[in-house]
Amino acid sequence: MSSEDASAKAKRILVVDDNPIILNTLTPRLKSKGYEVQTAADGSEAISHVRKAKPDLVLLDISFPPDVAHGGGVGWDGFVIMQWIRRTEGAAGIPGIEVRLRKLDDIPIFIISVTDPEKVKDKALAAGAQGFFHKPIDLDALLAAIEKTLKP
Repeated sequence: MSSEDASAKAKRILVVDDNPIILNTLTPRLKSKGYEVQTAADGSEAISHVRKAKPDLVLLDISFPPDVAHGGGVGWDGFVIMQWIRRTEGAAGIPGIEVRLRKLDDIPIFIISVTDPEKVKDKALAAGAQGFFHKPIDLDALLAAIEKTLKP
């Protein structure tokens, strides 16, 4: 199989976290396991990525700072982002060919958060997350859960 064929079959993971250390830690580790990785630092960027190229899995933080760049209003949090992903329809297809819309509510979402699990884990799972990983993240456990979730 050529490297082009391998990259075409690579599962896409979107990592949504405002902490560059998390993004810079997870991205190379996921890539080394053969995943295609996209990153987003806030909710609007995450929704844009989800619409453009439906990821196979999302790693999502819960807490984000206020959106100062857009007026500093109420900030996104992981629960709002999860709701948007679950309600959003995404474009599928090849450019220039008929575009079909599909619901994105089947994308597995794992929460990655520094927030005390006692406070948010049950809420995250009830909101549709497939798993919860407390920071600092046990990368081996996270990779095992991703592999189990994405295996055919």
